[in-house]
Amino acid sequence: MLFDYMTLKVIWWLFVTVLVLGFMILGGRDLGVATLLPLVGQTDDGRRLMLNSIGPTWEGNQVWFITAGGALFAAWPIVYATAFSTFYYALLLVLFALILRPPGFDYRSKLKFLQWRTFWDWALLVSGLVPSLLIGVAVGNLFLGLPFHFDDSLRSFYTGSFLTFLHPFALAMGLVSLGVCTMQGALFLNAKVDLKDVQKRARCWATISGGVAILGVVVCGFWLQTLPGFVILSMRDANEILTPLSKTVAVSPGAWLFNMHQYPALWTCVVAILGGVSIALIEQKRRPHLALYAHSVAIVGYVLLAGTALFPFLMPSSSDPGHSLTIWDATSSPRTLNIMLWVVVIFLPIVLAYTSFVYRKTRGMVSAHDLTSNESY
Repeated sequence: MLFDYMTLKVIWWLFVTVLVLGFMILGGRDLGVATLLPLVGQTDDGRRLMLNSIGPTWEGNQVWFITAGGALFAAWPIVYATAFSTFYYALLLVLFALILRPPGFDYRSKLKFLQWRTFWDWALLVSGLVPSLLIGVAVGNLFLGLPFHFDDSLRSFYTGSFLTFLHPFALAMGLVSLGVCTMQGALFLNAKVDLKDVQKRARCWATISGGVAILGVVVCGFWLQTLPGFVILSMRDANEILTPLSKTVAVSPGAWLFNMHQYPALWTCVVAILGGVSIALIEQKRRPHLALYAHSVAIVGYVLLAGTALFPFLMPSSSDPGHSLTIWDATSSPRTLNIMLWVVVIFLPIVLAYTSFVYRKTRGMVSAHDLTSNESY
């Protein structure tokens, strides 16, 4: 065995975090562009250019999201099963929203009727707004704890409802996620679309959405100090094969900030957020590509801030804190993690090389000249 069991668990947590980062940076900008489509593109040509800016890559960017789900299943099958039953209706909404994207891209320009194109423009807005919002709502509910528990045979039972997810804190986290994706999309349009009107409105929406995201982070940060957080009091050796029922968990106000206090280096996530957003807003007109890269660094800060605050919890349980799922006790066997790790080591560089090749071939701005191409949307 190349790594011990405990190290493997941490490696897989890092791997899933990287996949989430890839989706939020690359897929998040696609969600942002779709959300802004009827708002930034005031003319048909403007909206077509917006679609052309993400047209060659949006399907590939969704692979990050799908792969994250696959990695979750491989590393933490109990988490996968519990999450897909607990978040059932929310995931259905995300699925239905994402289903609107392929026909929206492929059929919008098939007819020239204004009503036809307007319908697909708003459908694409829904396909961007709903996932962007619900991703944050889901993360917010993780901090609140989810009403599920296990019986002696590890069958999970969910005792909440869809309305349970609509806690004000979760909705505030949803606004943060929506602001992050919208700002990433706006900055991408500013750097990619060669049309002054689109760039001007994109910069305006980047400022608005960036302000919403930062305000939401500040509000949620202070809110976390009063929310009940989860702390593991006792647990067997993390190198053993554990079950979610083999630990003791305490609930204490402000405990979600425990990792931040214990490891002060984690405050660099906050610095990355504030610095990245500030640079993006300052440089979005003069150096749009720098602004986009700076905000990508801020997204790294957002994701790591949430992930490290929750660590080592994956799905806290409000019904029975001791039944919460963590990276230590909800993990696949050592053999499974080792085999899948080699799969990652072999195939991840191939995926990264292909992705880099695609972005290299599609670099440059899209302009009105591109609308005459047969591959144009």
